[in-house]
Amino acid sequence: MPLNVAAEREQQMLLSIIFGVALILVVLWDAFETIVLPRRVTRRIRLARLFYRYTWLSYSRIARSISSSRTLETFLSFYGPLSLIFLLCVWATGLIFGFAILQWGSGSGINSPEGFVGFTKDLYLSGTTFFTLGLGDVTPRTAVARVLTAVEAGLGFGFLALVIGYLPLLNQSFSRREVNISLLDARAGSPPTAAEMLRRHSRDGGLELLHQSLYEWERWSAELLESHLSYPVLAYFRSQHDNQSWLTCLTTILDTSALVIVGIEGSDLPQAGLTFAMARHAVVDLSQVFHCPPIRPKSDRLSKAALSELRASLAENGVMLRHGREADQKLTELRLMYEPYAYSLSNYLSMPLPQWTSGRNRADNWQTSAWERKSVHKGTGLPGDIDDEHF
Repeated sequence: MPLNVAAEREQQMLLSIIFGVALILVVLWDAFETIVLPRRVTRRIRLARLFYRYTWLSYSRIARSISSSRTLETFLSFYGPLSLIFLLCVWATGLIFGFAILQWGSGSGINSPEGFVGFTKDLYLSGTTFFTLGLGDVTPRTAVARVLTAVEAGLGFGFLALVIGYLPLLNQSFSRREVNISLLDARAGSPPTAAEMLRRHSRDGGLELLHQSLYEWERWSAELLESHLSYPVLAYFRSQHDNQSWLTCLTTILDTSALVIVGIEGSDLPQAGLTFAMARHAVVDLSQVFHCPPIRPKSDRLSKAALSELRASLAENGVMLRHGREADQKLTELRLMYEPYAYSLSNYLSMPLPQWTSGRNRADNWQTSAWERKSVHKGTGLPGDIDDEHF
């Protein structure tokens, strides 16, 4: 072999080794930051972050072509679990290719039954080693190849252990989030609204109960912030019911807290300020995580006429909201502190924001079932709201 050809070959092997080591380190560090490191990573260039950003953009673009709201919600609900599976596959593929490149760069020191060695054989050996298949048809021959095989097998076991520990943790965080969302069903309606939350608390024993409820939702907002900052994939997991979501509940709590801060005659609930601060902290930080800058809505969620109707509706139930220019200005200032961020997250995640009032009589999720929906179709007149496919 001519000297220049040999030198070029050595240079290629050196570059491949550098590239293989870099690929393995990038994947391992990205998996460490995503699974092990329980904090928000501010670095913009991350494999997992790029993966979610571009796959979600493509997935949500397809979703916009779906006209049926129920079909759309079902389609979007698949993204969270599927994206997690595909991300694990991306990590595994990166490690397999990285070790295959190292095997090839070190001279493909392997034994093959066909006698032919090359990158495809290196890739095959890397795949069987990573998944610890131990088939034995292609085996390492040189000391370097044996060391690489042993290291990759150990990483394969470690990767499996990380996945086993990661998935239950996500399920637990998701379950804790959804428990409180389900609790809001009977407290604020389906979907929840601020007006309904105030009305039901006044009906069920006075606004003193609202203090405890706001305290519990302050803690829920803190847990939501912590879990979704550490594991942003949870934001893509949809709730069980089509008319519920974590963003809807968070916005409802902010709406309710804002109304209480403005003032309810005859009541003093300082807890509303604490809950508002925590919930606002959550919506702002999460909008930063998903690079969703605050935006102005195309239409006002609470126009002057709607606010007057809201006050009149609550007054009928004994809840007297303060009125006047000063109260209206205060409410506007509070809304501007969180609504632009909520709108931005709503557009990005395709999660609708709640109304301020329910607008019409609607049965709560706990009051309905698929059988009752079927009864409506048969003319019995029973209400229904849950998709038959859930049963």
